[in-house]
Amino acid sequence: MKIAVEKGQDKTLLADGRQTVTITHIDEGSSEYKGIPFFAVRFENEDGYISHRFYQSSAGMPAIVNLFEMAGIPVQEGKDLDTKQLVGKEMTIEVGERSYTDPENHNERTLKQAVNFLAS
Repeated sequence: MKIAVEKGQDKTLLADGRQTVTITHIDEGSSEYKGIPFFAVRFENEDGYISHRFYQSSAGMPAIVNLFEMAGIPVQEGKDLDTKQLVGKEMTIEVGERSYTDPENHNERTLKQAVNFLAS
């Protein structure tokens, strides 16, 4: 079997701690469990990458607003935000791990995530 390696797929996950990154890609989808819409952001630098999902819910909106503001994109009530505007933006993030209980099988899962976004 031949497996093609696309650009960026040869990178490892970013190490924990503060990282300066560029947003290189946005994917859209909905959560497997409740069908909540989300967009996944790929944060990348020369050392690696991390992807983080932003859920379009009342609980997720503060993180979405913060992401756009730290990317230098103004947020105004009544105006739509376009995730395409995020691609190419640079910022600093903090990479760390978070554990949670999987609602399907009740097993504990740990994932790496990006938090504490700051403008570069």
